Amino acid sequence: MKRRSLLAMLTLAAGLAVASSPVLADDLYSTIMARKSIRVAVPTDYPPYGSVGSDMTPRGYDIDMAQLIGKKLGVKVELVPVTAPNRIAYLQTNKADITISSLGKTAERAKVVDFSLAYAPFFDAVFGTKKVKATSFAELNGKTISVTRGSMQDQELEQMAPGAVVKRFEDNNATLSAFLAGHVQMFATGTTVAAALQKMNPSLDMELKVILANAPCYVAMPKGESTLLAKINMIIREARADGTIDKFSQTWLGAPAGQLPD
Repeated sequence: MKRRSLLAMLTLAAGLAVASSPVLADDLYSTIMARKSIRVAVPTDYPPYGSVGSDMTPRGYDIDMAQLIGKKLGVKVELVPVTAPNRIAYLQTNKADITISSLGKTAERAKVVDFSLAYAPFFDAVFGTKKVKATSFAELNGKTISVTRGSMQDQELEQMAPGAVVKRFEDNNATLSAFLAGHVQMFATGTTVAAALQKMNPSLDMELKVILANAPCYVAMPKGESTLLAKINMIIREARADGTIDKFSQTWLGAPAGQLPD
């Protein structure tokens, strides 16, 4: 009888261990803490959010945000360079734990990833040469516009300017280069990115044509990681309250972040 009771207890213990192990394995926060590092997908071709400095070290708003999250979690930050088309795919293929890459929140993206609170402001717009008149969406009809494939600007152009001739490129450098080389009349990007481009090229013939949207930036992570999401939201909420987010924005965008949406 004792032998049967002991066997039953061992069987139950083994069953509980098996049942509980997938929970631990599937908890990304626990995995990050056990690994003592967090893999963050960041841009390196999209200043001032992310670029490579003269010392070949990534720098920018998104990089500062990644380092803040790593510091608050008490883990090492492993920066994983990505482009707009693959920044979500890297989460889905387990090449990164979270994405901090000037990512806007859309209903389509929310089907495959979860979003944090907003951590940075971001205005999308169309810019172009002063020689070409375009002050409305209707006036973009027939105009050639370069854009980065899979970006928020790509989606916005498709919805708001279906008559435009959109030339899609695989990364932000190629999108800007197409305009600089005269292959397109205009390009779509964030206003801060355009400002950085103008600063680097003071004599550049460029002006803002049409505002596409105010699309704040969010941290993205695989769906269902509630513990990790709660931790990152807490870090962002505290950074908003203590002025850290405004400091990042002032440094990289030239103005405080102001009131950001959840």
